[in-house]
Amino acid sequence: MIIRRSLLVASAALSVLSLTAPAFADTADESPSESPSASPSATPPANMSTLGGERLGRPGNQVNLGGGAPVLPAGITARSWIVADAESGDVLAAHNAHWRLPPASTLKMLFADTVLPKFPRSTSHKVAPSELAGIGEGSSVVGIKENATYTVHDLWLGVFLKSGNDAVHVLSAMNGGIPETVKDMQAHADDLQALDTHVVSPDGYDARGQVSSAYDLTLFARSGLQKKDFREYCSTVRATFPGATAGGKKGAAGRASSEIRNTNRLLSGDSDITPYQGIAGVKNGNTTNAGATFTGVAERGGKVLLVTVMNPEKKEHNEVYKEAAQLLDWGFQSVGKVQPVGELVPPKGVDTTARPGANASSGANPDTGTGSGTGTAHASTKPVAAASARGGSSGIGVALGVAGGFLVLLAAGVFLVNRRWPLPDLMRRRR
Repeated sequence: MIIRRSLLVASAALSVLSLTAPAFADTADESPSESPSASPSATPPANMSTLGGERLGRPGNQVNLGGGAPVLPAGITARSWIVADAESGDVLAAHNAHWRLPPASTLKMLFADTVLPKFPRSTSHKVAPSELAGIGEGSSVVGIKENATYTVHDLWLGVFLKSGNDAVHVLSAMNGGIPETVKDMQAHADDLQALDTHVVSPDGYDARGQVSSAYDLTLFARSGLQKKDFREYCSTVRATFPGATAGGKKGAAGRASSEIRNTNRLLSGDSDITPYQGIAGVKNGNTTNAGATFTGVAERGGKVLLVTVMNPEKKEHNEVYKEAAQLLDWGFQSVGKVQPVGELVPPKGVDTTARPGANASSGANPDTGTGSGTGTAHASTKPVAAASARGGSSGIGVALGVAGGFLVLLAAGVFLVNRRWPLPDLMRRRR
């Protein structure tokens, strides 16, 4: 085992070195005015990880078409992509799935999955000026103000909807600082067996050596979606965010607020793209070195699929979402008609034999995914609405995270692999 892990680490180091860009020039994340530059290397490494299946380590398209299965959509230009069944973990098709590439703000999925369970959403925090120091030039921000007070709920809305690096820095400060948060994220990535990932910055801002893969980003999404609050935040279309105190008045009554809208265009739509039927999150990103990146989850006909797309070479507006939508369409048409080319592996040390609804090995808080040490994983029956009573999030156009059924919680010690993973139905609430 030690030898195998050493080889994987060595392989990761070689792959990072193969990213030949001489410098990491950072630009705004999710900035519509920025035209993302090409990836440091246009050719995937000859040897990639085979975690999850030997086919996933091969370059190029990997798919096993059966009778009646549609061919892969033409015109997909992403450097790397993957389509997987969120419940069973089956990888339906992939392209350079383990290619280590800059992740941009899709890395915030790992940040959220790591830090979100640590603080109750009602916790209030006054922002110190030092907590906003060191935010990368041109970063996407939600508009956090020095010496203003925000709830943890407000901060997570800023992270998920506006990809706010300022909100990430404040939450990292609450978690003990940037270095501690990076350490925690790397440890969690290792626990999830996301061995392609090297964390340097918690917000995904371009940093030398910071890489992940389509495979790993899909693992992060799959883990995060087992948490009720994660599902709520990643599926919220629009929300009210507190601003500065109006007119010099003190207190909430004198505080201005504004609407923020999710930058995930498959969720919120745009001038050239409509919301994707059944979409329920999760996270998008865009930086100079990463290009456009996106991980999404959608449900149709009782099937829940995950898709990750990294850096389309075609630079049309919203291209990453258009390619993700094509791959999701193909995936829903292909369920039951293709043989998997691999699987999403479970986290280390979890029970892969438990059946849906079975007692977990330890208790869990259904709101956070944190264990209490005894008891069972409880059924979650409340719909995850926009929580307007708990922080001003709009109820319009918000995906419902829970429509009934049992939720298997990661921290409860149960993670179903190669069985039906009972992620509750995911759907959008229309106007």
